[in-house]
Amino acid sequence: MVTLTPHPIDFTAVTESVRSPHCGAVCLFLGTVRDRTGEDVTVFLDYETYAPMAEKQLTAIEAEARSRWPIGELAIVHRIGRLAVGEISVAVAVSSPHRTDAFAACRFAIDATKEMVPIWKKDIPPDGASTWVHPGSP
Repeated sequence: MVTLTPHPIDFTAVTESVRSPHCGAVCLFLGTVRDRTGEDVTVFLDYETYAPMAEKQLTAIEAEARSRWPIGELAIVHRIGRLAVGEISVAVAVSSPHRTDAFAACRFAIDATKEMVPIWKKDIPPDGASTWVHPGSP
């Protein structure tokens, strides 16, 4: 399951969406808006995307993860729009029969999402000046 949403991410629902009686491991990654990047203060982030391309890339990431690890279910949910400090921007959940594969597939999915999916974030500091953060950067 891959989803882009303007609504808050319900990480419990994302986790439950991948649970299976065939899988003994569930790995969940949550990306949250932090208040600082180095010395720079962040008030909020704006996320934008070209949805058709982003959904296609997310689907390809899911397919690649399935081809590399014996996973049960995989969910990637990314929030779009303005997010305040502390809000969840992305959730990745993976189930697998064993934890090693769940961890590996989860890490692959979030790393590939950050590197390959056309989702851009604008960092807004207290003075209102904005900076676009390049996809693939931290």
